[in-house]
Amino acid sequence: MLRIRKIPDLTPSADRATVSEVQDILRAQFPGMPAAEIDKLPDQLADPLKHRFVTHLFVAETAEGSVSAFATLLYVPDLDFAYLETMSAAPGSTGGGIGAAMYQEVRNDAQALGAAGLFFECLPDEPSLSPDPKLRRQNAARLKFYERFGARPITGTLYEAPVEPGDTDSPYLVFDSLGRHELPAPDRLAAIIDAILRRKYGEVCPEDYIQRVVASARTGTPALRPPRYPEAAPKAAGPALSVKIPLVVNDRHQIHHVRERGYVEAPVRVRAILRELEKTDHFVPVPARRFPERWIREVHHGGLVEYLERACAEAPERKSIYPYVFPVRNPMRKPKESSVLAGYWCIDTFTPINRNAWPAARRAADCAMTAADEVLNGAPLAYALVRPPGHHAERRTFGGFCYLCNGAIAANYLSRHGTVAILDIDYHHGNGQQDIFYERADVLTVSIHGDPSFAYPYFTGFREETGKGSGAGYNLNLPLPETITPEVYRATLDKALARIAEFGADFLVLSVGFDTARGDPTGTWSNRAADFRLIGEKIGAAGYPTVVIQEGGYRVRTLGVNARNFFEGLAHAAAGSRRRDHRMPRKVSPASPRRVWRTTIRPSDPVQIRALVDATGRFSAAEIAIAEELAQERIERGAASGYEFILVGEGDRIIGYTCYGQVPGADASWDLYWIAVAPEAQGHGLGGKLIERTEAAIRRAGGVTIYADTSSSPAYAATRAFYERAGYRPVAELPDFYRPGDGKVIYCKRLAD
Repeated sequence: MLRIRKIPDLTPSADRATVSEVQDILRAQFPGMPAAEIDKLPDQLADPLKHRFVTHLFVAETAEGSVSAFATLLYVPDLDFAYLETMSAAPGSTGGGIGAAMYQEVRNDAQALGAAGLFFECLPDEPSLSPDPKLRRQNAARLKFYERFGARPITGTLYEAPVEPGDTDSPYLVFDSLGRHELPAPDRLAAIIDAILRRKYGEVCPEDYIQRVVASARTGTPALRPPRYPEAAPKAAGPALSVKIPLVVNDRHQIHHVRERGYVEAPVRVRAILRELEKTDHFVPVPARRFPERWIREVHHGGLVEYLERACAEAPERKSIYPYVFPVRNPMRKPKESSVLAGYWCIDTFTPINRNAWPAARRAADCAMTAADEVLNGAPLAYALVRPPGHHAERRTFGGFCYLCNGAIAANYLSRHGTVAILDIDYHHGNGQQDIFYERADVLTVSIHGDPSFAYPYFTGFREETGKGSGAGYNLNLPLPETITPEVYRATLDKALARIAEFGADFLVLSVGFDTARGDPTGTWSNRAADFRLIGEKIGAAGYPTVVIQEGGYRVRTLGVNARNFFEGLAHAAAGSRRRDHRMPRKVSPASPRRVWRTTIRPSDPVQIRALVDATGRFSAAEIAIAEELAQERIERGAASGYEFILVGEGDRIIGYTCYGQVPGADASWDLYWIAVAPEAQGHGLGGKLIERTEAAIRRAGGVTIYADTSSSPAYAATRAFYERAGYRPVAELPDFYRPGDGKVIYCKRLAD
């Protein structure tokens, strides 16, 4: 059993060891490769600015953790193309579809980066270029393999011309359209070839050779070679390897075994699901990792966390405490008796406090974050099979068998890296997630559930609950009647997925409950195994990197079969769909209001600016607060503040802005402090228009030079590429400026240029 994952950086010691394994494979499989080329791999991962490309390393690992194959993908953001540098299996590990699986993973990543095609080199299959028949047969086999995916050599250039007269087996440049791109036009192709030759081979290729090859692309007739090996349509892209789902099981769930009659949230639920999942080949077990408690406290009130930990530790052996008094929540007069204090933090009378509730719930939160980490590492899907469940735990309260909101903890953890949507398909309303994110715009919460007029938790889940403050419009409840058909349920799911697509989520957290099944003791609906497969297919076809977290489902007789069918539908649809590019431009509705540009700040703008910056998902809490403060200072002090603004809005809503000002003490130098565009308006040239208007305003004010800065981390590669496309050039880097390994890159543009 294998899994393929991306190595994000070298911070974990285990990943450093993995990179060393990759280097050993390079030495074994490429004995002629210079040692310096192999030794530089860790530096490539750590310093994209130095090497002028972002390196992504993928490894295929056995269940024991050893590397069976790897691939390195280089992304060049300033020219928006991807380059497969190396792909190889370990000695003795070839066959079994591993090459197809690894190459498909590389293609998926190139698509997710938004690259306009994938380039790589392959040795030639022409006798005039490769005279050795044995070597030529090997070259032909490789080209035949790649042709199955639509990748073919580029003709009409001198790329395969030898560097030195008499050399043989100089490589073709091969282009993979990724199923959506045309071969670049000659001028653009020439720029790409120039970048490859200079950045990859600048030390071995003479300048006149580079110029000759680049000129041949610009003035020649580049084209893709006609298919030469038409026999093979692409295989199923190695799905048995590339779509393995990391499975994180709460190994401490059994200790939370409440034996009171009627307590349906029992350990047998997990066993029933696991028995059926073992019949598939879709999962790879991943042990839960321990995460700091601060991630829990970011979504739950510290008082609740402290109460749960303390009260569970102090609970009598083999006895549960149930809330029975619900005092007015006066923080100055909390009850002292544990059983009474339980009602201060709980929403019902059937969720117990006992010795094992906290340890089991704490471990479930670790499982959720481990699954989220797997998705951040490149897994398209990950499943946290946990109990106790979590979606009824609000920021300040627990209940509904739930102590910590696992879905909210995972979503908040992911939100550092992009926007997140939570889709709750449990029979009961996900009140915990709604409460925690009700005033946030970076996490969309969507819940399909039984109408609260008859279904727990009764007091939340109404349609009119749509969010508050900056979160207004970012909560969607879809309550349904007590009796519905599976077809009605799936139609409602379509509405939920449409809202998530409109939001443009980078990640999906799926709170999955199988209590929508026929005969479930806590529900009234009628989904059967075949219906759960269709539900899984709909969600998987959307293509989001998805963390699945177990919630309800209590009819043990059918629970496992329903779960298996759901995941078979989810996995097959996810494998069959192109991975969603979560950096793709969001579509703006054609019915959007007319855009209005202005330079004056209004009293309502600081709050809107804060919400806008927060919604981009790119900035820390401190940075978001600064953005708001600069706008407020402009209102209070006017031009004396030194801050100028250009804003663009639709109706009364700001969708983009810049903040800039003259450098104190400088005659003609200006700083671009902020440029931000709402996520749903990105990808349509609005950022470029903002920067053009800002530069024009600075030029009118006598400015000559503009400075802007951003992070050096790989996550900001697109931002750096944006500045470079706008004519800004890096002039300095301050290492470790923001945090260890994350420096500040300073860009400059002279308006006179």
